[in-house]
Amino acid sequence: MADNNKQLFKTVSCLSSVGISRVAATFIGLAMGFYLDRWLETSPWFTLGFLLLGIASGFRNIFILTTRELRRQEQDENEKTDSKHGQP
Repeated sequence: MADNNKQLFKTVSCLSSVGISRVAATFIGLAMGFYLDRWLETSPWFTLGFLLLGIASGFRNIFILTTRELRRQEQDENEKTDSKHGQP
């Protein structure tokens, strides 16, 4: 039971970090573009460009975090099956 709770908390923390990472990357790109546009008076080009970069960066972060989580879950499953079969 405790092992299931531990697994659940790890999965929930991974999912929340994916969401936070996606939103943060988008807002950082938007803010950078907005302030560059204000400073250089080039509205809306830097805002749009950096917004797109932020969105792309958010999707890249999702890919990296989900790949890492899938590897971790696969390792956990392999360790469980090895322990059931008596292998160290």
